[in-house]
Amino acid sequence: MKTPSLILMLTAAAAVAILSPGTGYAAVCEDCHKSITPNIVSDWQLSKHGQAGMGCAVCHGEEHNSAATVAKAKIPTPETCATCHDEKVQQYKKGKHAFAWAAMKAMPAMHWQPSVIGDGMKGCGGCHKIGVKTEDEIKGLKANSPGFGVASCDACHTRHTFSKVEAQQPQACQTCHMGFDHPQWEMYSSAKHGVRALLKQNKTLPETTAAPTCQTCHMQEGNHEVRTAWGFLAVRLPMPEDLSWANDRKVILQALGVLDPAGNPTGRLDIVKGAQVARLTQEDWQKERDKMSSTCQKCHAPAFIKGEMQKGDQMIKEADHMMAEAINIVAGLYKDGFIAQPKEYSYPFPDLLTFHTASTPIETKLFDMFLEHRNRAFQGTFHASPDYAWWYGFSAMQRDLTDIKHMAAELRKDGKPQAAKKK
Repeated sequence: MKTPSLILMLTAAAAVAILSPGTGYAAVCEDCHKSITPNIVSDWQLSKHGQAGMGCAVCHGEEHNSAATVAKAKIPTPETCATCHDEKVQQYKKGKHAFAWAAMKAMPAMHWQPSVIGDGMKGCGGCHKIGVKTEDEIKGLKANSPGFGVASCDACHTRHTFSKVEAQQPQACQTCHMGFDHPQWEMYSSAKHGVRALLKQNKTLPETTAAPTCQTCHMQEGNHEVRTAWGFLAVRLPMPEDLSWANDRKVILQALGVLDPAGNPTGRLDIVKGAQVARLTQEDWQKERDKMSSTCQKCHAPAFIKGEMQKGDQMIKEADHMMAEAINIVAGLYKDGFIAQPKEYSYPFPDLLTFHTASTPIETKLFDMFLEHRNRAFQGTFHASPDYAWWYGFSAMQRDLTDIKHMAAELRKDGKPQAAKKK
């Protein structure tokens, strides 16, 4: 017996409604937005979402259906994406990208900047927006910039194509991973890995050429839990067995405000733990080191990999020794009163997280040495970029240290001890 055509039509309609919720609104949205934001429509049409018939209401809700209800359009969050992509969202939430917003907010200097830099996303917030935000933070962003910057996933899968292919390209990382304190793009694209990948992209090299992208090394098998063994600042616990290196790292951790003068943890260490900007156990560090090594073995011999990793560790050790010497010079100026240490500094060390807001040129030079040049020294080494490791990194640190020694001598020669001042 043949099924009545009406039943077939109803069944088909129900299937569309189940598989593609919000489809009924798509045609309405498309007709209107073709004249208002045509490129959004064309991007959506290119996307797998659009090609599968997934309507706009799935992500934006059904309350915005006219020009009068624009404010009622919902801006997606990671939870919106998790409806279909739960595994990837859960991986993302365990990785460093998810903590980007919290890490930015944890920086003391951020609270002294114009709001456009952070929440306005015309500075640090432009990249750190990839991080998860609290409900209160989302409410604040909605009030000030009607909610843009809360989606997170669209930092790599840019809207409205949300392309997996785009997010797999090294250029997807370029917007954020470049510049002053994290020029990974410049290091990678000028190193042999990046050169081969870009030549492969433009078809100079065959498609089967081994050419690692950022994702090859940092998102193995598409895992969105992105993290590295040493972390962004190359400081970790436990302390090394080498006593000289352990003393140098202790000084750096004190200048970061996570250890007090006696070497005990401070409240700032809890913030570091919360933002996961450092590996705080040997197990956490070793897990990431082993994961990276296994990726390298697709192209390199184990002995070569071990040697290269050790060179990176050695670069950190050498950079830490110079860094600790510079920190102690500035701390000595505080102690002897030749620089007035701001009262908000809890301990007799310069605060490396004050950034460019430091009070004197010698303190600013110390900040440059730490966040710009030390980062370039060790990151350049691990990214196989000799020019960044040397000229933009280690050599620059040596020049910084020379300047700091000279400036300190001038201050002691010409200056007079001062009282601590409050900003």
